[in-house]
Amino acid sequence: MARKKGAPKAGSKSTLNRVSRGVIAGLKQAVAHTRGKITLPVRYYDVPGRVDVKAIRTKSGLSQMEFAGRYGLSVRTLQDWELGRTQPPSAVRAYLIVIDRFPDTVDKALRGAA
Repeated sequence: MARKKGAPKAGSKSTLNRVSRGVIAGLKQAVAHTRGKITLPVRYYDVPGRVDVKAIRTKSGLSQMEFAGRYGLSVRTLQDWELGRTQPPSAVRAYLIVIDRFPDTVDKALRGAA
């Protein structure tokens, strides 16, 4: 299909949205970091290696479907975690710990309540 006269070429800067430009900028930073041209900030978090997902859900009193729906998780993935087939990634383990320790706070945050 021919390009209209005066229309920007596909992939040119003017056809990219803000997110696309941000992704490209991030990739350029990653390449520069890999080549040793720049340094990027590093953050370390101490997140437990394993969490007992079923115990956390059971403590909540919610079914798998209710727990997954309330906290934005896939039911199938939750089932895999509970059966020990897989473990959640570190960020999700941290999220589950917060759900376990401060469920009311998480509910308020997810609802946008003060």
